[in-house]
Amino acid sequence: MEQIYNKLVRDKIPEIIQSNKEEPIIRILTDEEYKIELEKKLNEEYQEVLNATGKNRIEELADMLEIIKYLAKLENSTLEEVIAIAKEKGEKRGTFENKIFLEKVLIEEIN
Repeated sequence: MEQIYNKLVRDKIPEIIQSNKEEPIIRILTDEEYKIELEKKLNEEYQEVLNATGKNRIEELADMLEIIKYLAKLENSTLEEVIAIAKEKGEKRGTFENKIFLEKVLIEEIN
């Protein structure tokens, strides 16, 4: 019997599978494939965040951060740099702390 996954997994998953007396069939992705699979994984984790609550939601958010870290690495950057840029944007344009919802903007017509 086999179970098909066809998805990016954490580095220790093959060892965990082997410890359960099962045989993982793996391959190493190219950089292009890796980027695509990280993006798919980010979307998967995003969906899991939306469906989780409490401590489970925090764990799913942590998973998203892990994926963002490696997406940043592909761009020759770091998670710390992403966080620093987020902080700069927050200082320049504000954050989302005040829960502001923009409904519309009234524009004065010039005749």
